[in-house]
Amino acid sequence: MSAAAESMSSCARCGKPANLQCPKCMELKLPREGAAFCSQDCFKASWSSHKSVHQKAKLSSLGTGNPAEQNSASPNEGWLYCLKKGQTRTPKMPYFDWTGTLRPYPISSKRMVPDHIDRPDWAIDGIPKIEPYSDLQHVVDYSVFVLIEVFILKIKTPEQIERMKETCRIAREVLDAAARVIRPGVTTDEIDRVVHEATITAVWEDIHLHSIITFSRSLAARRSVNEVICHGIPDARKLEDGDIVNVDVAVYYKGVHSDLNETYFVGEVDESSRRLVQCTYECLEKAISIVKPGLRFREIGEVINRHATMSGLSVGKSYCGHGIGELFHCAPNIPHYARNKAVGVMKAGQTFTIEPMINTGVWRDRMWPDGWTNVTADGKRSAQFEHTLLVTETGVEVLTARLPSSPNMFPWLKA
Repeated sequence: MSAAAESMSSCARCGKPANLQCPKCMELKLPREGAAFCSQDCFKASWSSHKSVHQKAKLSSLGTGNPAEQNSASPNEGWLYCLKKGQTRTPKMPYFDWTGTLRPYPISSKRMVPDHIDRPDWAIDGIPKIEPYSDLQHVVDYSVFVLIEVFILKIKTPEQIERMKETCRIAREVLDAAARVIRPGVTTDEIDRVVHEATITAVWEDIHLHSIITFSRSLAARRSVNEVICHGIPDARKLEDGDIVNVDVAVYYKGVHSDLNETYFVGEVDESSRRLVQCTYECLEKAISIVKPGLRFREIGEVINRHATMSGLSVGKSYCGHGIGELFHCAPNIPHYARNKAVGVMKAGQTFTIEPMINTGVWRDRMWPDGWTNVTADGKRSAQFEHTLLVTETGVEVLTARLPSSPNMFPWLKA
């Protein structure tokens, strides 16, 4: 107990005049009311109930551990830390050997989607049910002595392609809506809200948009700040001047998926971050430029790796581009690094993503306790860009391409 040099208060337990104050309350800069005691005996007798005040104060400061350095929105009921891919929540920040300066913050309650909107099978818990066993993933052919895995690279019909184009256009518009609100002081949970509401609004503005959804805070409305490589969960942390943030949006509409992401500057960033983000953008552009029928999928990684290493950067190896359509992830797998063993060649009518993750330091990564957030092993920054692509008879069409109305967030496009 510490002696208080302020005017006399009443004991929080017995109501008698008190000039002692709980030291933890003083550390947390809490009001004297409810924190003053007349004696050590009253303080000890009240401890079992009084300590809950400290827990509430820590939660309100969103786990920064230092009330003077709060960087968060004030939470409402339901704000908790995420564990086990969202299947568990806790009021306490989990213990972890954090690789960089970023820390998780509590996340808000799940945002609800109107009942009339269709959902893929992974919408509830983030776990696909059909995808792992679909023929679009792989088919096993048993010969006499050899087990051969044959990847089925599905060719989309014209009708499927039209649905993919609609879905990708919506995803682009939603991502653009998110980009417009990025600035210092905005939380990633707020960005998630914008993504959610922009998607729901699209439903009501077009009577035909009857089955559209983005998945806030599960798989597909993600934010990745600074050293987060991918799959960061929107939370109550406020973006700071000098951050970089990746927003990843996927939309499910008329039975097909789209997927795209971009990395944005928050305020004024340092030169190293500028080079990282621009190089990552260029890696994707160079990879897209070689897409055409007959190209081996493994060539994508060679082009990306060459440009990144020439810039002194490394290429993430744990995640890859993927086929997309009726399933969110299916064959082919498209690694972004050199000397990969990707199977297959491109054919007109295929749809897939390319989404390089480029790091300032080492390529290796670690997973946070939430089971989603993947960060660089050395805590240095990472950037990513992604498009959904359609192979055409003469080359490629970027289905998630920027629109004339898209905000120009990248200085090198203004030159």
